[in-house]
Amino acid sequence: MKDEEVVFDRRYHVLYSKECKKAILEKIALHYPAEKVDEVFEAVQVQYSDYLKDYRTDLGGKDNFHNGVAGTYDCIALFSYYAVCRDKTSFAEIEEMNNSLFLPPFKKLGFVDCNKELYKRLMHMSFKIAAKKCSKWNDYTMKVSPYHKGEPIKYEFTSCPVAEFAKDHDLLDILPALCNGDYVAMEMIKAKLVRRTTCGNGSVCDYAIYGDRDERLKDHVEYVDADGYRRN
Repeated sequence: MKDEEVVFDRRYHVLYSKECKKAILEKIALHYPAEKVDEVFEAVQVQYSDYLKDYRTDLGGKDNFHNGVAGTYDCIALFSYYAVCRDKTSFAEIEEMNNSLFLPPFKKLGFVDCNKELYKRLMHMSFKIAAKKCSKWNDYTMKVSPYHKGEPIKYEFTSCPVAEFAKDHDLLDILPALCNGDYVAMEMIKAKLVRRTTCGNGSVCDYAIYGDRDERLKDHVEYVDADGYRRN
């Protein structure tokens, strides 16, 4: 099935990104014979269409920055791949796929060092800008705390459309594979994320971002819980 033949209301929704399609096709090719790849991918496309059939229509379509590469709709595509290929794929593979989509912008920020005050302030400013965009689209409810010199950057989400989607479609078992990328992203800017819960396993997704050399990190030991979430 060609991408333009995938059935969904394009007034409100967007197609998965080219990068996401490539990632899914590569994994399908690992797990199935070459003659089955197109058939399996079409099943993923049909599942994607089905998921969007009664999905909320207020996420801003292509104008919303959260709907680009690694955004809400790519997450739905990964959920679609997981639903179709559950017996072939794995938690680790979904986590790898998500990171391949989510992390490239952070790789470009390799010069950022969140142990330095200037970069912490710049990152805090970027999160405040993101919060304003979230308010515009009413998708992620995001609150950024005031920044104080020498303290970690703090913000939180109290609603997340990806977590809501996972709850609505019985996909919470794979949601941590998408959430855990936040930890890796912070490591790429010489920072460490401290998080207790997400919108998937609690009522809030809380972020405290320290420089990775901050001695206070010893009081926030990271671990992986029984559901696969990285947390502190």
